[in-house]
Amino acid sequence: MYSNMLVNCSNCHTPLQLPSGAQSIRCALCQAVTLIADPRSLHSLPSSHALPPPSPYGHAPPPPPSPHNHAPPGPPPSVHGRKKAVICGISYKYSRHELKGCINDSKCMRYLLINKFKFPDESIVMLTEEETHPAKIPNKYNIRMALHWLVQGCQPGDSLVFHYSGHGSRQRAYHDDEVDGYDETLCPLDFETQGMIVDDEINATIVRPLPHGVKLHAIIDSCHSGTVLDLPFLCRMDRGGKYVWEDHRPRSGMWKGTSGGEVISISGCDDDQTSADTSALSKITSTGAMTFCFIQAIERGQAATYGSILNSMRNTIRSTGSGGGGGGSAVASLLGGSGGAVTSLVGMLLTGGSVGGGGLRQEPQLTSCEPFDVYTKPFAL
Repeated sequence: MYSNMLVNCSNCHTPLQLPSGAQSIRCALCQAVTLIADPRSLHSLPSSHALPPPSPYGHAPPPPPSPHNHAPPGPPPSVHGRKKAVICGISYKYSRHELKGCINDSKCMRYLLINKFKFPDESIVMLTEEETHPAKIPNKYNIRMALHWLVQGCQPGDSLVFHYSGHGSRQRAYHDDEVDGYDETLCPLDFETQGMIVDDEINATIVRPLPHGVKLHAIIDSCHSGTVLDLPFLCRMDRGGKYVWEDHRPRSGMWKGTSGGEVISISGCDDDQTSADTSALSKITSTGAMTFCFIQAIERGQAATYGSILNSMRNTIRSTGSGGGGGGSAVASLLGGSGGAVTSLVGMLLTGGSVGGGGLRQEPQLTSCEPFDVYTKPFAL
């Protein structure tokens, strides 16, 4: 009579399915026993509803509910240290949207964070189709949970990174909060059935809650990604390196910045552009142009400031296909010590983006929660 009932574990808060008439239940994850006073007081779960897989991250209280009211509950990962990262690479394998290099691109970013910027291995959550744990497949539910984990419990001095390689898109904005009238989106593995993740939700999840003293970098290699974090200011830079900060604060007055923290996003292209999946850069295999150039600029010592890394990325992309730039040796040397796990930079990415006589037709963008001097502010993760 009381089958398909849910109760949260009294210790780790994992949702448990209560057998009919049971007065207690033992959690398979933490082994704690939860006593049930009256099963009839529990809410019934439709028999067709499958319980989400247990989280691989550890046991902690669930994150606060999404302001968009569609982030599912569940235990996030435990915090491991002062540096944390979520790396998401989606190849959409065996679908008409398939991309060639995004998973290896994610592996390269992980290698960079560990070996160059000293991120602890255990503080990096990888979401790719190669992961064996069901909670690390890059579907919509898991990406949302990982983003909640990234900012949960952060303290002053923390450095956070979100790297995404996969499809991006845009859709008509229903609120007066976009300069161009469009919301930018990320496309999870199951976006065709579950929908896309809209920039409004990304901003509400990892930007607005960020407290003073915490730094977050988003490295987004996807189409239409210029303002995908909905940050208030965009650095509009010309080919000569001169720039101005455009004010993208919504006319409605809604604040899209942080709660005192610092957020900077480097993305693959402008909102109306596509990002390339090309072999023109590595000369070996398909890569995400933006991720390749980002790592290459760091390795070549061209990332002292945000202005220098942005100019380096743009120059490499511009020269690709017109006789200059490219070459996989710089990034390959970065990955040479990986024990064979990663042998070359392979990228992510997105629909569109072509190589012609004028080079790749995309321009990496820089957005921020506050304007700053891009040529004096040091770059560091």
